[in-house]
Amino acid sequence: MNDNGLTINIGDDMSRIQVTCPHQSGLIYVVPAERSWVCSREQVPSHALAGFFRELTSMENPGVQDLMQQWGIYYRQLPLEASEDPN
Repeated sequence: MNDNGLTINIGDDMSRIQVTCPHQSGLIYVVPAERSWVCSREQVPSHALAGFFRELTSMENPGVQDLMQQWGIYYRQLPLEASEDPN
């Protein structure tokens, strides 16, 4: 386990993202899907999560927005050439 509580295990047919802290622990499973074919096996987890959050936030669903705010999760799509928010 990493000190930051995030561990990504890339597999042939499935990747697992383990999220762990002293208060909670879980696994996020990412498998090849209809919209993830464009990426290499190693990049499928980041591709899937970025696409999922992009589409989830674009739904502008008040329930989703409220839940994300309660957990302090925000998503902003960046230009492809930017890998990190400069602010």
